[in-house]
Amino acid sequence: MTASFLREPSVSPDVRALYDEDLEEGGYVWNASRLWAHQPGTRRQLFGLMSQAFKPAGLTFRQRGILVAAAASALGDSYCSLAWGGKLSGAAGAATAAGVLDGSDTGLTDQEKAMAAWARKVARDPNATTQADVQALREAGLDDGQIFAITAFAALRLAFSTINDALGAQPDARLAASLPPEVRAAVTYGRPASWPASAGRLRLAGFGWPVQLAGFSWPVQPWAAGGGPRPRAASRGRARSRPWRAGRCCPGTGRSSAGRR
Repeated sequence: MTASFLREPSVSPDVRALYDEDLEEGGYVWNASRLWAHQPGTRRQLFGLMSQAFKPAGLTFRQRGILVAAAASALGDSYCSLAWGGKLSGAAGAATAAGVLDGSDTGLTDQEKAMAAWARKVARDPNATTQADVQALREAGLDDGQIFAITAFAALRLAFSTINDALGAQPDARLAASLPPEVRAAVTYGRPASWPASAGRLRLAGFGWPVQLAGFSWPVQPWAAGGGPRPRAASRGRARSRPWRAGRCCPGTGRSSAGRR
């Protein structure tokens, strides 16, 4: 299995530190980390900028999750949608996370709906935004400094997603296996989840696209509908992966403040 269209670089001390963080926190190395191993310093600086962008606005973890999930889904980025859909599930519930991903915005406050709508506009066509769009954010309770902050944060997240998507980074199947079915079902776009060739066939409920393994793919047969026991691969993924743990995939929270996804 390859993590992306690029060959994985040799392991330097910086790359080893990146991989070790993944192994310590989740038990496996994320595909995004294998891609960003080409420039771990750039990744670190990019996420440092994200932290600088959102801190002046005083954004909560839930608000950041809404912005990332809304922007990633509008872009069609399955990787960040799954990673942050899971994180948002932990902060707001699976139904709310799925609502942000599918655009229904179930469970959001009026201010959060305005923020999600703005993030989608930034992702889809920033040249189409209008003064009225900004005024709607003001009326939702955001001042101009906060509006700049959420725009900068969303744009930087989109830069990260664009690099991942353009270079073929596939969502980790262990990540997908650990998520609530509502989140998986909402992500029907982007690249499919990947799984190492040694893992065997993985069957998961709620996928809108196939899981890819060993160089080929097939439609996923939901194990829940098949009547059999949960596959061991899915069980191991749920037990070992903690994708929405504070500090993981989210700059400025917890020990791994630089984030990765």
